[in-house]
Amino acid sequence: MIGADGSQLGVMSSAEALRRASELDLDLVKIAPMSVPPVCKILDYGKFKFEQAKRDKEAKKNQHIVDIKEIRLSLNIDKHDFETKANHAFRFLSDGDKVKVSIRFKGRQLGHPQIGIEIMNRFAEYCSEYCTVEKPAKMEGRSMLMFLAPKKVTKP
Repeated sequence: MIGADGSQLGVMSSAEALRRASELDLDLVKIAPMSVPPVCKILDYGKFKFEQAKRDKEAKKNQHIVDIKEIRLSLNIDKHDFETKANHAFRFLSDGDKVKVSIRFKGRQLGHPQIGIEIMNRFAEYCSEYCTVEKPAKMEGRSMLMFLAPKKVTKP
């Protein structure tokens, strides 16, 4: 049994614990119900729930959810278009998101997967300052996919 001020009150029956809680006009809450004997605490349950919700909300606010953004390239991409797509990838990576780079093969292009690998490697090399290759380029059906993750920034 733990008192309202945090002091140890020792082992007692549940009836005695309830009586002490009602004398203080507070609630009796099981903190560790699975332990032997169960640990109970005298406290204001409404205030306890409010503070717990407040802590949970604060923890949730500090979380960052990582999204996966997609960049689609083509086999015959021009230099300027390539740089524009890479700049979009830089923006996504600087926001802390992962980037999925894909090339869709159409018709006779399926016979030349090596060109797609060259483009993917050039894209990864161009973006190497901002990211690491999480999954290297790989054919999956008619598409070639590669995943990039933002580099971890170490603070001194």
